[in-house]
Amino acid sequence: MFDTTYIEDYKKYLVDERRAPSNTVSSYIRDVNQFADYLVAGGMSDFTRVTGAEVRSFILRQQEAGRSPATISRSIASLKAFFSRLTDEGVCRMNPVEGIATVTAPKKPPRILTGEEIERLLAQPDIRDFKGCRDKAMLETLYATGIRVSELIALDESDVNLATALITCRNGKERIIPIYASAVKAIEHYLSYSRPNLASTEEKALFVNTAGERMSRQGFWKVLKSYTAKARIDEDIAPQMLRNSFAAHLLENGADMRSLQEMLGHADISSTQKYARVVKQQLKDVYNRTHPRA
Repeated sequence: MFDTTYIEDYKKYLVDERRAPSNTVSSYIRDVNQFADYLVAGGMSDFTRVTGAEVRSFILRQQEAGRSPATISRSIASLKAFFSRLTDEGVCRMNPVEGIATVTAPKKPPRILTGEEIERLLAQPDIRDFKGCRDKAMLETLYATGIRVSELIALDESDVNLATALITCRNGKERIIPIYASAVKAIEHYLSYSRPNLASTEEKALFVNTAGERMSRQGFWKVLKSYTAKARIDEDIAPQMLRNSFAAHLLENGADMRSLQEMLGHADISSTQKYARVVKQQLKDVYNRTHPRA
């Protein structure tokens, strides 16, 4: 039987001293308990005898069980933090998890919606309805600017200059982004027709929910999911896909990398270059699929 004293003390340390969120505490303790169960099954019941060999064997067992790289990486991080605490307390002479690399999953290329899918999605909201009018403006704004959802819902009414067709994004890296004519029209219609019926004059937020308060991430997620279903887009769509599509479609039509970096608010251009790789791969796929001698 494993002595759980060290685990209980570690949990108390996370809660009382580290003030860790409850979900973080639960994850860490669950991972440590799973490792303890693994040790007991192998005939070991003492954390002080654990070496890197036991940790690596545990990781291998998780891989064989089909655990995702993200789950395994979290387990490694949990065990490293736990044994770091035991080392600081003098319980263990050294941390057996030190030097053990996290498991990384191969990065998937960003999912890009086609131009036809974008058109179908933007055509779904009923602009005769207050909510549909708002939804149309939100979707058009996201695709017009490539801003993140957190930046979209942080926009205030004063951040939009329809006369110059520019939006000032202040959440994160501040930047000014142009918006195309149909997005300007959608926002104008929302501001004149829909927003006055949803929000009070004191509310600063550009986009509000039906209670007249600033739109939330969860609220926008539900909006997007409903229109994706109506547009019959066969994809588990995420708001990031509109940002991905904005970037890829601009590159396809000749945008330069530095301008795109500025619009997306990337600190490092390498973050922007991933979209160029996607566009190149798409062109290669089209070539291989359509060239008569490919």
